[in-house]
This record gives sequence, structure tokens and C-alpha cells, in this order.
Amino acid sequence: MQSPVRQGCPAIRVVMMPRDTNPHGTIFGGVLLSYIDQAGAVEARQLAPRRFVTIAIDKVEFRQPVYVGDVLSFYTYVENVGRTSVRVRVEVDAQRHGDPSQHVHVTTATIVYVATDEHGSKTPIRP
Repeated sequence: MQSPVRQGCPAIRVVMMPRDTNPHGTIFGGVLLSYIDQAGAVEARQLAPRRFVTIAIDKVEFRQPVYVGDVLSFYTYVENVGRTSVRVRVEVDAQRHGDPSQHVHVTTATIVYVATDEHGSKTPIRP
């Protein structure tokens, strides 16, 4: 399924490497989850110079496989900001290594982060 090229800058872009593959020759889902969490944290951090911790990741469905050499772009959008928490949507697209003109949507996830102080206690995002 071809996906349109998104506008704007991704929070992060990553080339998938052989070390990230499972025995079936595709990229481990856990590797993608790690990058999804990192991209969401980059977006959360733009709100305020706080320490943010992940407290929840909504359902993640991998709609397309990811292969070695694919370039993944992680686009992030703030969905909601509360007093101490923020919800960030992360959309992941792959640019295929074998055909760079081919872009596919891989998955979407929503992550909830909580701002914490140096002791790990919740703290307001904005003073």
C-alpha cells in the first residue's frame, strides 16, 4: 500500500540495519517500539525542559513489514496536554530501500508521558 509523502519534518529518521532483524528477515517489532518511544519523547520535550517518562503506549498494529535498508520516518503530533501529562501520536512511514520512491505507512501509536522531577515525582509541565 503506497503512502503519500508527509509534509513537515519527522522527529527522527532511522535506517534499519541487519542487527535489527528477526529470524524471518524483517525488523523486530520491539526495535520499532523503541524508536516510537524515542520520537514521542522528542516531541514531549519540546513542550518544556522537563524529564518525561513513558507511562502508556496505546495499541500498535504493524500494517506493513519493515526491511533492512528501509528509512523510517517518525512523525509526531501532540494530541493533548494536561497538567503533568502529554499524549503524543507517532506515525511511522517507511521509504523502501529497493525503491526510494515507494513510501508505506507502517504503524501509528499514541504514547502518554508524564513530567517528573529529579526524584521521580510528577511535576507540572508548565510552571
